[in-house]
Amino acid sequence: MSDVQQGLRRKAILIAGPTASGKSSLALALAERLGGVVINTDSMQVYRELRILTARPTQEDERRAPHALYGFVSAADAYSVGRYVADAARALDDAYAKGLVPIFVGGTGLYFKALLEGLSPVPAVEEAVRGRWREAADKLPPGELHRVLAERDADMAERLDPSDLQRIVRALEVIESTGRSLAEWQSESGVPVLAAGDTFRLMLMPDREVLRARVDARFDAMMDAGALDEARALADLGLDTTLPAMRAIGVAPLIATVRGDMSVDGAVEAAKAESRQYLKRQTTWLRRHMIAWNDVSKQELEISAASAVSFIQS
Repeated sequence: MSDVQQGLRRKAILIAGPTASGKSSLALALAERLGGVVINTDSMQVYRELRILTARPTQEDERRAPHALYGFVSAADAYSVGRYVADAARALDDAYAKGLVPIFVGGTGLYFKALLEGLSPVPAVEEAVRGRWREAADKLPPGELHRVLAERDADMAERLDPSDLQRIVRALEVIESTGRSLAEWQSESGVPVLAAGDTFRLMLMPDREVLRARVDARFDAMMDAGALDEARALADLGLDTTLPAMRAIGVAPLIATVRGDMSVDGAVEAAKAESRQYLKRQTTWLRRHMIAWNDVSKQELEISAASAVSFIQS
């Protein structure tokens, strides 16, 4: 065990950033340097069936350093932030038990917030209420449900994208079942997994035009790597289209291609447009909610990486 590992004292490195910002490469380099484990903090990279379309670490990456919470959930499951917090806590304990430096990396801001702030104590939703809104989700488009939410809970409706069906349904379930807005419940503090003072937090934020070019190039690489076959295998499972895995970027247009409803070129362009829209939303969210993080440009990357090493070694 190295001196770094012996002196770990429950510290952790957190690396956030928008899609294609280079987070995973930095995390892997730090894991190799420090004797660490890369712990997934991305809501789509948990799904087993979506290695290519979610840009999960390659098998070669996984041979270079330990990885945790990648590709361990079936696409048939509606994985949640609550489950993630419990899984992340176990991964963290496992890292410390093995003397590994935990390096959390991903682009899901809500997962990072849950790690650092804990989850609010939202009561369980009544099954009858859950069933009614899931049935409504099968019949009505997300925009219509968003309008219903705006009438019942304007606060949550303002926070949610009108296309985010899963979270809209969740907000409707909560306000009907508990009589309180999900926003009110979320304002109540929970128990954090990580103490903020024991973390070194980096947010990679390259220029947006650079990121747009990267996401386009990356989707072309995904197609070359077999993204269409991955989408075909997912379509063959016959899953509910409202499941989170079915809403991963590129899945819907590629499945449309598999079914003969869209050309390959049309699907690629649609997926790239979807990626750019997601990039814009993700960047805005991260800048708004993670202002206490170290915002890292390309020029500052080596300095910030060295600072992370110093933090762990101190």
